[in-house]
Amino acid sequence: MKLFSLLLLAFITVKSYAVTVTIADLDQQAVANAVVWLTPLQPLESKVRPNQSFTMSQKDRQFTPHVLVVEQNAEVEFPNLDSIMHHVYSFSKSKSFELKLYREQPKAPITFEQTGVVELGCNIHDWMLGYIVVVDSPFYGITNEQGKLSFDAPSGDYTLNVWHEGFNDISLTESQRVKIADTALQYQLKQQLIPRIMLGVDEFDEY
Repeated sequence: MKLFSLLLLAFITVKSYAVTVTIADLDQQAVANAVVWLTPLQPLESKVRPNQSFTMSQKDRQFTPHVLVVEQNAEVEFPNLDSIMHHVYSFSKSKSFELKLYREQPKAPITFEQTGVVELGCNIHDWMLGYIVVVDSPFYGITNEQGKLSFDAPSGDYTLNVWHEGFNDISLTESQRVKIADTALQYQLKQQLIPRIMLGVDEFDEY
């Protein structure tokens, strides 16, 4: 009974913080659109996660959003909001799949069982490119134009993970160990980001 009381007390006294993470490049400039997530080094209390649907649309012949972050085992729908057909595929190690030519809504969502970066393309429209980053944590987000994002996380030890489509190898992430005992974390990238060239949309393409 005493042990149970001590464990209960320890659980109750775990403090959560509204953490703000700032990502900067090698020149100390803010990095927008960086994917950031915190992986706890100690297992969290198990809980039933609410059902949450994720969507990666095709709109105006682009993937929307361009980068989507989901938790491991999440289901993602791929609605086609254009009046033309799309053929979505990925050959990524984390998830390989293919949605052959279709309009509107595919029959079923795709489940992403493995963590990692999934690069998306369209067999019909070569310029279409998107990413789904599958993470092993409920604490994640994408930085804004000021290189910042915020989320709530319990105090403790974590691995801070960072990914950006400008990495030389988009299958890899950068990381470092951090302790959540404050409301601010800062991280500077270890590599120069490669500018990504956005190809123009072919307005005369009828497919």
